[in-house]
Amino acid sequence: MSVRRRRVGRVATISMHTSPLDQPGTGDAGGMNVYIVEVAKRLAELGVEVEIFTRQTSRDLPPIVEIVPGVSVRHITAGPYEELDKGDLPGQLCAFLSGVLRAEAMYEPGRYDVIHSHYWLSGQVGWLAKERWGLPLVHTMHTMAKVKNLMLADDDRPEPAARVLGEQQVVDVADRLVANTPTEARELVQLYGAVPDRVEIVNPGVSLRVFRPASKGAARHRLDLPQDAHVLLFVGRVQPLKGPEVLLCAAARMLVEDPSLRSRLVVACVGGPSGNGLARPSYLTDVAASLGISDVVRIVPPAPQDELADWYRAADVTVVPSHNESFGLVALESQACGTPVAATSVGGLRTAVRDGVSGVLVQGHDPHDWARVLGRFVYEPAWRDELSIGAVQHAAAFGWSATAARLERVYAGAMANLHRVPMAALL
Repeated sequence: MSVRRRRVGRVATISMHTSPLDQPGTGDAGGMNVYIVEVAKRLAELGVEVEIFTRQTSRDLPPIVEIVPGVSVRHITAGPYEELDKGDLPGQLCAFLSGVLRAEAMYEPGRYDVIHSHYWLSGQVGWLAKERWGLPLVHTMHTMAKVKNLMLADDDRPEPAARVLGEQQVVDVADRLVANTPTEARELVQLYGAVPDRVEIVNPGVSLRVFRPASKGAARHRLDLPQDAHVLLFVGRVQPLKGPEVLLCAAARMLVEDPSLRSRLVVACVGGPSGNGLARPSYLTDVAASLGISDVVRIVPPAPQDELADWYRAADVTVVPSHNESFGLVALESQACGTPVAATSVGGLRTAVRDGVSGVLVQGHDPHDWARVLGRFVYEPAWRDELSIGAVQHAAAFGWSATAARLERVYAGAMANLHRVPMAALL
């Protein structure tokens, strides 16, 4: 006899350290912000309401903002509104948790059916809310300290032991752990001892309504780019983890090998400093100057989705030289626009990019290797066009609606199999 699956009515989503309303590519806002907003919208289309709890970062923000019907953002006061470094956020966990619990206490018991926390700080809040409300906790890591510490860039700092411990506690208490890829699922089990039966693989998606093929020439005209340019594109937060300097060094190498390329090469970097990169806001400008390629480098502030889609369409290749990525939404967005990707062969990028079909996966970060790969995109247009076709086909399998539908099933499974761990056992 089959057991009828309980319907998911309302989800309490916790995103403490970054608001889904923030522009991706600024501060700590990135792919996770896109993930939370897009999944929430698609869940609402399925009839599941989503309330997103995040820290208030401006005095002018209203307590509640409705994104679309069925999706709201609740701002919780915890610490100073502006200029609070992410490293100081653990000191505000109690204040943030208190605000979350007070918000829920305004309603009759049973307002939420499940908690979904994103990133380890939110997982700590979700852990205590789970105990207080008697609800299942679903958690998505997005990045993991142990993985990052294994793949540090040369000038990056290792994640602290407190984060490693905090992540371990969340892994131990969560009813379900959502992994973006099979690689991340294995890392959760092998590095954190996660119970395999509680790990669910749910691929992130891409907004196929926004990121879709369109005229490259029209996009270049709107962005004031030469029609005959060779455009190499980087999109993302400027910090050591993302490796944007790899692109600049590769471009410099290409110009040494072919000086005639200089008149047509454009290296566009769309994004802003984040994390460790905040200490050197002029980093990319300085690197370009030191390499003697300032004339071909174009630094662009973070762009809204419609403009970002134009940047993808205008490019010959999108370059993702990250040292690690749990998935790599930039790679998927680019491919959905018909632009192939050159990405480091690490983490979720091995899933986001189909090597030799929708783009190229590169081993390591040697500028010579990257120059060789990027040179093919410049000098072999027929091969590039073939990858462009494969890019669109590959990205088409990653719509956000499929992600949300899969998550709704994960929520229902967590509700049916709520487990409890004595808090004392985890201290």
